[in-house]
Amino acid sequence: MDAQSRWSVSQDVLCFGPFRLSASERVLEKDGVPVRIGSRAFDILIALVERRTEVVTKKELFAKVWPGLVVDEGNLRYHVLALRKALGEGRSGGRYVTNVSGRGYCFVAPISRAAGPPVLLSNAFTHSPVGLPPSPTGMVGRDEAVQLISEELIARRFLTIVGPGGIGKTTVAIAAGHTMLAAFDGAVHYVDFGPLGTPSLVPNIVASTVGLSGNFDDPLDALSAFLRDRRMLLVLDSCEHLIEVIAPLAERTFREAPEVHILATSREPLQVEGEQVYRIHPLAFPLDDEALTAAQALTFPAAQLFVERAAASGSGFELNDADATIVGKVCRRLDGIALALELAAGRVGAYGIKGIASLLDGPCRLLWQGRRTASPRHRTLGAMLDWSYNLLPESERLIFRRLSVFVGAFSLEAAQFVAAGDIQEREQVAEAIASLVTKSLIAVETNRTGTLYRLLDTTRAYILTKMESQLDTSPTKSILPLRTAEIETTP
Repeated sequence: MDAQSRWSVSQDVLCFGPFRLSASERVLEKDGVPVRIGSRAFDILIALVERRTEVVTKKELFAKVWPGLVVDEGNLRYHVLALRKALGEGRSGGRYVTNVSGRGYCFVAPISRAAGPPVLLSNAFTHSPVGLPPSPTGMVGRDEAVQLISEELIARRFLTIVGPGGIGKTTVAIAAGHTMLAAFDGAVHYVDFGPLGTPSLVPNIVASTVGLSGNFDDPLDALSAFLRDRRMLLVLDSCEHLIEVIAPLAERTFREAPEVHILATSREPLQVEGEQVYRIHPLAFPLDDEALTAAQALTFPAAQLFVERAAASGSGFELNDADATIVGKVCRRLDGIALALELAAGRVGAYGIKGIASLLDGPCRLLWQGRRTASPRHRTLGAMLDWSYNLLPESERLIFRRLSVFVGAFSLEAAQFVAAGDIQEREQVAEAIASLVTKSLIAVETNRTGTLYRLLDTTRAYILTKMESQLDTSPTKSILPLRTAEIETTP
């Protein structure tokens, strides 16, 4: 390949079809709007674009995208498929990446350099007084969620992403914020309430984030007046522990500042005027123990995340057909929760994939350590669940512990039978279950027979440790051992 036909992708902004690509900023835009694309798929795109019209072999792509790692070919196929999906092949009529059987892949669309200097993409929108955290890298299985959330925010103005701890609410919110930088001319302001423990400081923190400085007798009044004629996106992250203060602030902002859009994350809805709730679901995983090939397993985002994180940990793990079914089981036992998958993947080098699967039957997974730079509540599964458990009133903690005896799904009637001693307590159990569902601690399953409830497997392991270490002092405690034998047959 001669020098004239190779693009300097590290410096140029390149155009093909409706797309603009800046490798240096790691941004791909379509018609001026950022396109969500995983980091591996982005690396593949760069490798193909810099050698346009030339076949790039699979071996070369492995070396470029996974340097120093041994990776199954199914991984490459998965990310090429994700790239094609991001480029809209098959929908918009455009054709960009073609497969050359037995050899590799080739970028076939015409490419041109953008006129002017390469400082035109959405990363230029960074003039918020307090900007967004960096765009998430390696996000898996959330592109559709980001797209839907972005569309709902434009249409409805106020949306809360709700789900259990570790499922990826913050990651999705930050990704959506980056997607919407252009729509708000860079005025996207991010507030992380996680480290904040003083409710009275909430209005001051929000005010300083959006650029309102000074001391005010009533910071909430001052904030409302400041925001009234401004257009921006306000991202309020980790609201659950300060919800009694954040909820009225968000409602007032929605009502009095018609050009301010609000994206919140919380383990429970804010439950205020104007709020739309988006419940984020676990990453999809295999539903049963049916034998899987490596390629089949990697069609599930949970398995893809687990494999990527295991490989990145330096374990030398490579998914093969022999281990694919075990990986599927691990993903299922971890309920597709992103943080749980990442923590387990980080232990593959120590225990092996079979060892990881066997250890899921015990509580030690609650102690596995994650990133040193993560917030304290996200460094272990135990810390993550402590955060939610400690926010519960003692009456709900008591019922929550009693529900840990259920293996699998259970009905409301079964829960009342086990956790209540009289008619009055039965009503309390029903209300506690509704509250625990709202707070993302109990999952709801609806089928033709009715509504059932279930504790996620990791949540149940955590609550069982609480059950063992803190015996109930309620007079009805003695009913639990008598009724345990009937729990296994509860529908």
